[in-house]
Amino acid sequence: MMDLLQPVLILFVVVVVPLWLLLHYATRWKASRTLSTEDEKMLVDLWQSASRMEDRINTLETILDQDAPGWRGRKE
Repeated sequence: MMDLLQPVLILFVVVVVPLWLLLHYATRWKASRTLSTEDEKMLVDLWQSASRMEDRINTLETILDQDAPGWRGRKE
């Protein structure tokens, strides 16, 4: 019985286990490369926040250009 079981176990350990591990982690890696719906929502929210912040900065720079024309070159 042991003479028959030993080659089967060796074949299993040498071929099946590494192949299973490779396929398992390849599938996990591919799944982790895509964004989840939560990640997509967070990315959209960040993009919108950055756009609003950019608009505010542009408005502030316009106001400063009118009120204090040399503000960009000042060092304090």
